[in-house]
Amino acid sequence: METFPFSSIPNLPLFFSMFLILYSIAYSIVFRNWSPKIRPEACSCFISLFHGTPAVFLATFAIFSDQNRGFSSPNTKAQNLVLDYSIAYFLTDLLHYLVFFPTDVLFIGHHLATLFVFITCRHVVFHGSYAILTLLILAEGTSFCQNVWTLASARRHDNQLAAKVYSNLSPYFYAFYSVVRGIFGPFVLYQMGVFYSSGVADNVIPRWLWISWMCVVITAIGVSILWISNLWVELFKEKKAKLEKEL
Repeated sequence: METFPFSSIPNLPLFFSMFLILYSIAYSIVFRNWSPKIRPEACSCFISLFHGTPAVFLATFAIFSDQNRGFSSPNTKAQNLVLDYSIAYFLTDLLHYLVFFPTDVLFIGHHLATLFVFITCRHVVFHGSYAILTLLILAEGTSFCQNVWTLASARRHDNQLAAKVYSNLSPYFYAFYSVVRGIFGPFVLYQMGVFYSSGVADNVIPRWLWISWMCVVITAIGVSILWISNLWVELFKEKKAKLEKEL
């Protein structure tokens, strides 16, 4: 396993420890005065802020620094580092759900499926990180807005600033999320499907594995589209009710 040039500690345990520490800081210091009902969710958003945007930049650099990049190209050291970074984050957030929300089957299942994709790409076939990191960029490209929106949503009923941020941010976040998950996501997925179904990658990525990856991504995109569609419906209902009240 690759390591940092100035450390003998493997990347994954180091990143995992970092996210655990960040979660502990969020729980014990940053959100210590928040309601126990929303405190864990806020901590989850906190570590997501330290994963999402950095992962986008790291993955972009890792992809474009590889001159031989492609859907079946071997993973580079930089790409493996990004995969380890994301694996560490999802392991930490999975623990969060198992401890605080053990009945949230949807998110637990999402994290397990995501970890399956990352771990098999990183530690089983050692190929395909270009495809996985491209999807990661799309998935995490909206994470900063989503985390700010989620935190504002959690406090909008007892904090005027949070209510204002939630109200102003919602339509822009929904539009951004809809374009990324509803247009760019399916486009990359289609390209993956065309490439892998041709059989040119079967010698490095077994057919059962890339089909599994495709199923995970299709499900994730489908759930995302359903989620944002429901939010759009709620937003229009709120706007309509507000307009009728004013009239």
